[in-house]
Amino acid sequence: MGGECLNTGCVPSKALIAAARRAHGMRGNAMGVSATGLDINFAGVRAHVQAAIAAIAPHDSAERFAAWGVEVIHGHACFVGPRMIEVAGRKLSAPRIVVAAGSRPAVPPVPGLAQAPYLTNETLFELQALPRHLLVMGAGAVGLEMAQAFRRLGAEVTVFDHGRPLPRHDPDAAAVVLDQLRSEGIVIHAGASAVAVSAAGGGVEVRLAGGRVLEGSHLLVATGRQPALDGLGLEAAGIEASSDGIAVDSRRRTSNRHILAIGDCRAGPRFTHAAGYEGGIAVMAVGFGIPAQVDYATLPSVVFTDPELAQLGLTETEARKRHRRVQVVQEAFADNDRAVADGSAVGFARIVLAGRRVAGATAVGAGVADLLLPWSLAMRGRAGTWAIGGAVVAYPTRSDINKALGFAAWDGLVFSRAARAWAGALAALRRLG
Repeated sequence: MGGECLNTGCVPSKALIAAARRAHGMRGNAMGVSATGLDINFAGVRAHVQAAIAAIAPHDSAERFAAWGVEVIHGHACFVGPRMIEVAGRKLSAPRIVVAAGSRPAVPPVPGLAQAPYLTNETLFELQALPRHLLVMGAGAVGLEMAQAFRRLGAEVTVFDHGRPLPRHDPDAAAVVLDQLRSEGIVIHAGASAVAVSAAGGGVEVRLAGGRVLEGSHLLVATGRQPALDGLGLEAAGIEASSDGIAVDSRRRTSNRHILAIGDCRAGPRFTHAAGYEGGIAVMAVGFGIPAQVDYATLPSVVFTDPELAQLGLTETEARKRHRRVQVVQEAFADNDRAVADGSAVGFARIVLAGRRVAGATAVGAGVADLLLPWSLAMRGRAGTWAIGGAVVAYPTRSDINKALGFAAWDGLVFSRAARAWAGALAALRRLG
């Protein structure tokens, strides 16, 4: 119960990142504070990760669902008809069925990889000892998050990817993250395709195109996810699917309109928050007959490195391809008083405007994932830059950067020639009065 996110994904990875952040903060001499004798007990780190899982597990437990009146059946289910499944020796039918089978790590067909020892997110958190040198295949969010965490815990780390790191994110924001990772000693090879993998001397060896050879004690494969559809009997239910997942419409209905597919098993974005959102769509459809549709215009994407990278809607490049009038407003955390006082003033926040409408937001810095909500509301028409710029925000807080962005969006009007002329005329009238 709880699926990939609780057991091998979001929860254990963020617990590991927290432990690594604590270790990193105790190193060196910053703000006049220094620590000596840093001791990283990897068994203790692992215990912290497992404790986080155990603390959250009751929220997803069979007992909790049973208390709500839900029957929980443990077993592998498969379709045996258009509206019927078989599980644990029982055949169950219903007018509506929801498939939420999740996904599993995608392992690329690199020669030798299947025969070599490698880790995925499903096995990474079972490590009993800190890797001496962790090789990471894949420079997306998961690869870079784990690379930084293990580096901060004391491992040597090398990342390689056939393309550019964080390819789906704003390049300027991604550059801030990559600069930080490299400054911490992480080696990153971009445009580096693996052509062969083999076990070597108790570890692993990766040969890259061009002849470079990487040697490490462990290899983490972080090259994406693929839908977990094996053995579901989709053909028996007339459900169309491909390597991208089950085909669905905007209401998450499959080619068999009586069956919905939500979360990682369907074609589309693979985030826990997307799956939860689609769960709500399914409840509206099945429980109340309301044909709600998904709207991913404001789907957030976050890379939980330090600094974090959070993105919503369109980047500047994407906006300029779609809209004629595009304005980019940016504020640096170096100008945010709380960030300066905290000694974590790296990064920036920016919004992309199409006319006066907010089309996207990007932020990179400490804890920026928590700053996206106002811009999500703005993109949905529930707020605007004028309202956000005029909000009363507690001082000093990092969220004050949103207020600064909202105000800056109106700089051209507030400080325009017409505005100055009006202010001058008003001053003249007051002198006459």
